[in-house]
Formats: sequence, structure tokens, C-alpha cells
Amino acid sequence: MKIVKKIAIALLVILIGMQFYRPEKNQAEGDYVAAFEAETAPSAQVKEILRSACYDCHSAHTEYPWYNNVAPVSYWLADHIKDGKKHLNFSDWENYTDKKKDHKLEEVVEEVKKGGMPLKEYTWTHGDARLTQEQIIALVTWADGARAKY
Repeated sequence: MKIVKKIAIALLVILIGMQFYRPEKNQAEGDYVAAFEAETAPSAQVKEILRSACYDCHSAHTEYPWYNNVAPVSYWLADHIKDGKKHLNFSDWENYTDKKKDHKLEEVVEEVKKGGMPLKEYTWTHGDARLTQEQIIALVTWADGARAKY
């Protein structure tokens, strides 16, 4: 029993220490998706879908929930955001080639259609990110139309 107590104390000390070393936040200032939206021309409905279901993990700005201030959740969220931006970063749109833009929009269509995006973990706490069938159709129609430019 003594060893279990020592392990519990050590874990508590580590957890408390983690509260003082937080990952960097993803919070750009200004219009961080302006180039993307100007080029792809989403409707007001699609902009709202992108804002509520995509931009937190796929742009240079995240609206953090209150629980992001608690480690290890803050590390888990930072990792999700980093991974999301690795796959698609709407804030970096102007640096993508036309071929890559076409491919990224194709992936948006595929992921949304199969229900892979937004992630279930995200929709658990962000109810407005749960896409209705109507929203899925609007997003897919817009992305397919935007792909025609490339």
C-alpha cells in the first residue's frame, strides 16, 4: 500500500506542475481566413458552418473552451489543433498550390460526407458543430463548386 501512496503523490505533483507549463495557444489576430473566404466565396450559411465546425482546428485562431485551462486537457487540445492544421489550414490557403487547394477541398467533401469531420470528440462539447443533413449538403455543394476554380 505504501508504494501506491507514493505513486499517487508523484502523479499529483506532476499534474500540479503541468498547470504551470501550458502549450502555446492558437490565437492569431485579424481576419485569419480572409484569403480563403475571398477565393472560395462561401455563402453566409457555409461561412457559419465553417466557423462553428471547422476553423477552431483548421485555422490560425481557436476559440478555446474554459476547460482548456486545465492540464492535461490543454495538451490534448493543442495536439488536436496541431494535427488538424497539419491536414488543412484555412489560414495558410494562399500558400497552397492550385492542385493542393483542389485536393484539400476534395478531402473536405469526402470527410464531411462520411461523417469523419467534424470529429465526434469536438461535437461532444460543441453542439453547434453537429452538422445536419442540410448543412452537409450545403458544405459539399459549396466545396464542389469551389473546386471548379482549380
